[in-house]
Amino acid sequence: MHDESDSLLLSPSLLRFYVTPTHQCSYFPDRQAVTLVVDPACPIGKSTYTGLSELGFRRSGEHVYRPHCGTCHDCIPVRVPVARFKPNRSQRRTLKCNQNLQVIEQDSGFQTEHFDLYRRYVETRHPGGGMDDSSSEQYMQFIHADWCTTRLFEFRRDGVLLAVAVTDILDNALSAVYTFYDPDSLHLNLGTYAILWQVQECRRRQMGWLYLGYWIPGNSKMQYKSRYQPQEFFDGQQWRRR
Repeated sequence: MHDESDSLLLSPSLLRFYVTPTHQCSYFPDRQAVTLVVDPACPIGKSTYTGLSELGFRRSGEHVYRPHCGTCHDCIPVRVPVARFKPNRSQRRTLKCNQNLQVIEQDSGFQTEHFDLYRRYVETRHPGGGMDDSSSEQYMQFIHADWCTTRLFEFRRDGVLLAVAVTDILDNALSAVYTFYDPDSLHLNLGTYAILWQVQECRRRQMGWLYLGYWIPGNSKMQYKSRYQPQEFFDGQQWRRR
């Protein structure tokens, strides 16, 4: 992991950014997209990553990026201010249903048990999406970054692994990178529970926010993010309440 000073945050010009060529949008098959990417050669540590997250950037593997489409602005960064969050009735039921789960914190190293669960999840939940034939190397390239403090939170019942939440630790927040879970346990609402648990973990660590990534109004797969209220969104200049 790189050591860094706060000068990277105070002088954004020290970071270099690249704009990708136009490519197929991941969320709308009839649209083209452009992505703004931080130069992978630039040293990034927790403070810089925190500052980039506050500007609407996300991480995928070693890459930090933000949508940069000229005419479309549907990818809206959202985060939960955890001090003000209140679970709704359905979320309270999910919390109660899973209150006996054991949560174990692991580092982001490769574990066969995690990878096997990940493969089952993507093959069942996202068939044909390009992730369902991932190798162990591709899996690690997706969840891990050498410069990032990432934790894998295991959710177990009676020792059986049911879910893994890939979570980045920022200076003042947690970032929910990805969650995968047992596709045979849909009745437990493990995806919802993982987010609710991360909200609680933010509070335990005295952090202000849980970053959820991009809420996309016209994409049904991203509608679940709007259920965690109150919520803030980044309008390109500042964070506002939704």
